Amino acid sequence: MWGDGRMKRAALAAPAPSAPKATLQGFPPVLNAGVHTLILGSFPSEASLAAGQYYAHPRNQFWRILGNLLRQPLHELPYSRRLAALLAHGLGLWDVLGACERTGSLDADIRVPRANDFAPLRQRAPNLSRVLFNGQAAGRFAPQFQQAGLGVVILPSTSPAHAGMSFDQKLAHWHAAFEMRPRPLPAQLPKAAGGRRLAEKPSAAK
Repeated sequence: MWGDGRMKRAALAAPAPSAPKATLQGFPPVLNAGVHTLILGSFPSEASLAAGQYYAHPRNQFWRILGNLLRQPLHELPYSRRLAALLAHGLGLWDVLGACERTGSLDADIRVPRANDFAPLRQRAPNLSRVLFNGQAAGRFAPQFQQAGLGVVILPSTSPAHAGMSFDQKLAHWHAAFEMRPRPLPAQLPKAAGGRRLAEKPSAAK
């Protein structure tokens, strides 16, 4: 039957309903009681999630920049030794988001963001006194920490997607932030922020 055949062909050509995006889970914080400065990114890239490591994309400049500041070849070290070196210098690592939906690695593509709960930081890092934000997307959380009495600095993203600055220019900004003195300790830290879209400018490849 011609009519039946046309209906079958139309059914075969019809696009299948899109499956719901899986919720991506971020990483736990890298912290101990000696941390005085916390570096917050937005959310791990696809490369980082696949590797199970912060800033795993080979073109992300994070480990090279931190290595320059700490005078250690961090990008050449095994991941566990990189984290140990940060903690030895009082530096912690985390992201502002603990979970989200996203296709690709751009912050602009983040949907259904769920912020981490920062309130327990005071117990886990009693010496924490300032937060450095890796990029403008993460930096949108800065007012919450500033209101809690922490020193905050929003720094150029180390992502290769932020190509408007050279490595040396980014390094200069990060170096200046590391030279700043932390503020006195605040009494309490902000709780988790409400879900919202993060990025106004694309950032990726953490």
